[in-house]
Amino acid sequence: MLGGGELVEVSSDGEVGDKARFVRGVERALLDGEAEVGVHSAKDLPAEIPEGLAIGAVPAREDSADAWIGAGDSLDGVPRGARVGTASLRRRAQLLAARPDLDLQELHGNVDTRLRKLASGGLDAIVLATAGLRRLGRACEVSFAIPAQTMTPAAGQGSLVLQVREDDDATASAVAKLGDETALRELTAERTVVSLLEATCNSPIGVRASIDSRSSRMRIEAFVGLPDGSEWLRDGIEGDSSEPTQLGTDLAQRLQATGARDLLDRAEAAAA
Repeated sequence: MLGGGELVEVSSDGEVGDKARFVRGVERALLDGEAEVGVHSAKDLPAEIPEGLAIGAVPAREDSADAWIGAGDSLDGVPRGARVGTASLRRRAQLLAARPDLDLQELHGNVDTRLRKLASGGLDAIVLATAGLRRLGRACEVSFAIPAQTMTPAAGQGSLVLQVREDDDATASAVAKLGDETALRELTAERTVVSLLEATCNSPIGVRASIDSRSSRMRIEAFVGLPDGSEWLRDGIEGDSSEPTQLGTDLAQRLQATGARDLLDRAEAAAA
């Protein structure tokens, strides 16, 4: 931790739904004064942050792409009827939109658990975040990265969030030095879309903002669909990267106008 401090570990006990429990556990440790800085995977952090906490910094972003591990060297080259493991409704919706012949199967657990399931022969492939594999030194497992135009990543995928208490100015000042402005702007735009659509980390929605370093222009792409891939929509806008909240708002309004909220309502009802 900062200044050589103590690392406070939070466990979710590996249960189904453990990401939400892990996030709450980290936030509880901050609010209770057991920790000064909370580290989150940005894609797991809900749009609403508890009172008393704030985002202190977003470090430089890792690759946001989804990675295919298993049979095939491209999505078109994957064998027909391949058994693919994922617990993500977002990935399920986009995979079936592109390849309705695939046999999507529920797969939970950490990265090692999922890779063992694939190695055991129970599945032909799995889909994981490239960033997580890289951070765990398992990038060699990737067969290919799924193009963003086929698989829009989850909002915040590839990013970390350093969370602090609002009243802890000293820690906030120290943490701010670790931040990356480009990553912060991209995450702000993505989280704005998710928040305005009232989506959750379990909604079949993908949002990816990217800033062109030469022009300082930001492009935001979004996907919303039903988990079975039968209905979906994609949209995108471009604008000045200095206005990430406004760009996210503009895209959310366009998505709402074309039926995104209705799709999300139907997707959540089907998953209930």
